[in-house]
Parts: sequence; structure tokens; C-alpha cells
Amino acid sequence: MILKNRLFWVAACVGLIADQVTKFWIMHSFELNQTLPLWEGVFHLTYVTNKGAAFSLFSERGEWLRWLSLVVSLGLVVLALFSRMNRWEQIGYGCILAGALGNGIDRFLFGEVVDFLDFRLIRFPVFNLADVSINVGIICLLIAAFVHPASANGNSKRPPG
Repeated sequence: MILKNRLFWVAACVGLIADQVTKFWIMHSFELNQTLPLWEGVFHLTYVTNKGAAFSLFSERGEWLRWLSLVVSLGLVVLALFSRMNRWEQIGYGCILAGALGNGIDRFLFGEVVDFLDFRLIRFPVFNLADVSINVGIICLLIAAFVHPASANGNSKRPPG
């Protein structure tokens, strides 16, 4: 059997492994709330946890987020198995799957997400590689929408990926 949408699976696996390895390293090398400045005042590695979604939204009652991660992940796997995607879509959806799985695993195992990328220059919330992967995936899907727009009758005019 030939695996459909190979780039999807590659992006998902690479993103998930990178996310989980970095979180494992942070959890075993840092104390909670410990920070390591890599560029003082600009970029630090800071071990924190987050029970909510992005920007700590829903942190008071975020238990349902684990189930949302699972449903999104299953939906993306079904999409990859049964649809034909171009390269940008494969990478985009694969990255989103990596992020959903990465943060979903944290939620199921620990009840919260491990974050550690801390950009202090712009006062941005601490985040992780799963979050980066989701954003890269969204950018790829935007590129796909402009590079391979669907025709007016709803059929795609893109070559198989």
C-alpha cells in the first residue's frame, strides 16, 4: 500500500518528535519557573505550565481542551487518509496535527501544557514547539489557498502532491 499525502505524515512526525523531545528536556533540566537567558532581556528558556489554551484562555476550566485536541487530531488523520492534498496542504495540516497531538499529550498526561520559549522583548506569552507548529501549519494553509485556489465550481485545480 502506498501511503497517501506523505508530506503530511513527515511533517506530523517531525513536529511531534521535536515538540516532545524539547519538552522532555525542559522538564528534566529545569525546575518549574526556572529561566535561562539565551539573549538577556530578549529570549529566554523558561519552564512554565499552562492549563488553558493560547494566552492561558480557559485556564480555569480547560479540561475539555484535551478532548478537543483528540477530536482535531483524529479529524486530521481521517482527512489525510481519505483526501488528496497539495504539498502546502500536506505540510500545513501535518504541522497542525503535530501541534494538536503535542499539546494534547501534555494535557492527557499532566493536565497542563509544558511551555518554555520566552520572547521577552515583545512581552509575548511563553509557548512551545507545538504552538510554533500550529502557526507554521496555518501559514502553509494560507499559502496553499493563494497558490492553489479552488475554482468557482468548487473543484480544485491543483496537481496531486
